Amino acid sequence: MLWILLTLVAAPLQVARNAMQRGLVEDAGPWGATLVRFLFGLPFSIAIFAVAALLNSGATPHWGAPFWSGAIIGAISQVTATAILLMAMSRSGFAVATMLQQSSLPLAAIMGWLVLGDRLSGGVWAGVAVATLGLLVLSWPRRGHGRADLVGGLLGLASGAAFAVAFNGFREAGQSLDPQHPLFSSSAALVVAQAMQSLVLTSILAITRPQALRSVTGSWKSSLAAGFFGSAASACWFGALALAPAAPVRAVGLIEGPIAAAVGRKLFREKLRPRQWIGGGLTAVGLLLCALG
Repeated sequence: MLWILLTLVAAPLQVARNAMQRGLVEDAGPWGATLVRFLFGLPFSIAIFAVAALLNSGATPHWGAPFWSGAIIGAISQVTATAILLMAMSRSGFAVATMLQQSSLPLAAIMGWLVLGDRLSGGVWAGVAVATLGLLVLSWPRRGHGRADLVGGLLGLASGAAFAVAFNGFREAGQSLDPQHPLFSSSAALVVAQAMQSLVLTSILAITRPQALRSVTGSWKSSLAAGFFGSAASACWFGALALAPAAPVRAVGLIEGPIAAAVGRKLFREKLRPRQWIGGGLTAVGLLLCALG
């Protein structure tokens, strides 16, 4: 049951990383703040991989097409999902956007049914229905804020869809590299993905938004903290996904919701309205039904 412990550790680390990144959005923009997660987290990820390699000296990695396709798809989807999530936070609030991106679980189930021909049980369909209702309630526009709230809600859902693709891509990469040594495989996939993400995103920003790079390096203390939290969270997520399917991992990860609500209230002076509490609760129940189904 190591995957449960890893998931319970990953959730608060991810909330901390998101909070640090949101603080950088104003100066560096969403793409600059997204880069922080990967570029400043890469040294920590390499250190984590080094420890995993020492503890798994008998690992025999297979650097084949399944690993590289999963890592590349996961890396691209994760970068996109992170940037969209930061945009959603600036419109819907920290806690609401965090809960909206949990739509990755029901969306992943529907994607599997439509694209891969997965057979879904009645419990999963019930969970999809309840989660969808909760997400609608959670993202329903306030009077006088229709356009901003609608955009924020759609961004949150889009982030969830991209995270759903990333989760399954990284799971495929970790399992194909060396299924007998999941922690070694997951940390190796993390380093490879973050190296690709850092290189590509830094190159793009250097050409299109050099000011964002200057803002990121100028706030190096905050960037380094965000990188550490991000790498630690990703290592725990990757490890959990290498040990268990994505659905139960995401279900246990629902603890992220109340943690984000507390952080949003404490750091960003956000107060959730009763409708948002109801929507968040319905979404959580739906996600649990999806996982248990």
